[in-house]
Amino acid sequence: MEYKGQERRECNRFKIPGAAVNYSLKKSSSSTKKENEETNWEEEFCPVLDMSCGGLRFQAKKPLEINSEMTVKISIPGEHLPLTLNGQVRWLSYDNDKNIYQVGIGFNPYGEKEGQNYPGLMVKILALEQKFSTPGKSDTEKFEIEG
Repeated sequence: MEYKGQERRECNRFKIPGAAVNYSLKKSSSSTKKENEETNWEEEFCPVLDMSCGGLRFQAKKPLEINSEMTVKISIPGEHLPLTLNGQVRWLSYDNDKNIYQVGIGFNPYGEKEGQNYPGLMVKILALEQKFSTPGKSDTEKFEIEG
């Protein structure tokens, strides 16, 4: 059944075939600087279900705590470097049939302050949205430039 309520998301969601995410949970503030510099990736190559400028939905084998702070590295087929963003777990669901979790991550704001995501990443995600959005599913118009 289609959701008829008000959509809270401000960004268009899109799918990138073959995209995967690695994630690392942030250490508590009591950790030493050396411990914070070492990244322990919890899970690798979790399938990305969809994403937007505001967040990401992926499959995971382990449950995550709501509001956990994390860093995600999104590997996109055809791209040389993964996109690395900071965010928080916003929701979690479990699929009994598949024995897998779906995790919803909200990205931190984009900006130059500590903990924020580099603004150039938003530009990159918008470009990916244009490339991978399903025609007719986006509010943006497609146009061609005559040359």
